[in-house]
Parts: sequence; C-alpha cells; structure tokens
Amino acid sequence: MRLKRDIDVFGDALLDYWDNGYSEDITTVSSLEEDDVIPLPYLFRSFKEMPKIEQTALELAKGKVLDVGCGAGSHGLYLQEKGLEVTALDISAGALQVCGKRGLKSLVNSSILDFSGTQFDTLLLLMNGIGLAGNLENLGSFLEHLKSLLNPSGQILLDSSDIIYMYEQDNDGGVWVPGEKKYYGEVIFRITYKKQKSEPFNWLYLDFNTLNEHCERQNINCELVISGAHYDYLARLVPKRE
Repeated sequence: MRLKRDIDVFGDALLDYWDNGYSEDITTVSSLEEDDVIPLPYLFRSFKEMPKIEQTALELAKGKVLDVGCGAGSHGLYLQEKGLEVTALDISAGALQVCGKRGLKSLVNSSILDFSGTQFDTLLLLMNGIGLAGNLENLGSFLEHLKSLLNPSGQILLDSSDIIYMYEQDNDGGVWVPGEKKYYGEVIFRITYKKQKSEPFNWLYLDFNTLNEHCERQNINCELVISGAHYDYLARLVPKRE
C-alpha cells in the first residue's frame, strides 16, 4: 500500500521543522511494537553524524546517483557537494520542497515504481530503503525494476535490518511469528505528526540471507559490505552480465 499523495504527514513535518524550528517529532505506530519516534533533527544530520553504514554507502557511491526515498536530502546533499550528479526522488512533495530549499538541484516527485526512462550509476536506498518493496512477495519485481534503472556497470547500495530479535523465542531457540505473516520482516506502519495521521502502509525489513536468495533469482550479485551493531547491514547489489 502506498501513501496517498494528498496525505503528506512526513513532508509537512519536514517543512515545519525547516521553516519554523523544532517543536515536535514524528511518531510511528507499527504492527510490531509500541509507538516510537523519529527525531526530526536526525533527518537533517551531517555526514559526521551519520552511522557507519550510511557513511560507507556514501563513500561507495559513484557517478550519476538516484537517491531513492531521499527524505530531507542529507545523503544527496553530501554527494552533490562531493561533485556527483544527484537526483533526489521521493513520493513526498513536502520532502522535496525541503530538499530544494537545502540546495539539491534535481528533484523528482514520484514513487520509485512509477519512475522509469533514466539510468544511473548508483541507486541509493538508505534508512532501510528496501522497505519500499512493501512485502516479500513484491521483492522480486521490485529488484527487477531497480535493475532497469541502472547503467551497465551500475550498482545498488541499500541497508536493512534483520528484526527476528523482536519476536518471542521459546526454550528451544525457536521464534514465534504470527500465523498471518508470510515473512517476519513484513510490518504495517502509520506515521503521525501533531494532529495529522497517515494512511497505513506496508514496509519490509529484510535479513541478508533472504535478500541474497532473491537477488540470485533476479541474476544479481549481492555483497555484504558491512554489518552494524543493531542487526543492520549494508549490501551492494550488481546485476550479473548476461
């Protein structure tokens, strides 16, 4: 399920922060855990304030870059300042307004699945950007679409987390996953900011082995670049030459 274009809670929060200052954080409600918050200042962080996984991804980025789900534009700005040609893509019109105010030059208001016709050297999907696939069933077609956006020697840099640790374990080490889930990393989210509330949307957290298996089916090499301290990792995907 995609966020409706006429409901832009995320974009409104970013605009409010940029134009009026810090007053409140974004709250996330999920099917998996209690309410959590996304501190708005964190979305405007500098390279030095980013976790090692994000720093490594930005260091590996090359050539013409598509920043998928760019948010407030912090990743794209860093790469643009390094001299790379960056296109910032987001379904949130408000987020792109903020990116423009911060200095990003090329902005595209679209979902990644509705975007086509241009090829890049690097696709950047950070802050669990693979979650845009929504669920495991859609992952194959999602990866195939990403491949169509790459130049012949292009790469996909993405991070995600294995959230198996969030489920209850039995005495034998097994994990209890609700029966309605086809895969434990499928989560339903809703975000709120002040009095606004988004529609529910599907999100995917993906363990590396499952990602690797699906990449093999799509004829993509999948490299584990670095693992983080919180079950997270950075992967580099390169389509195999046919």
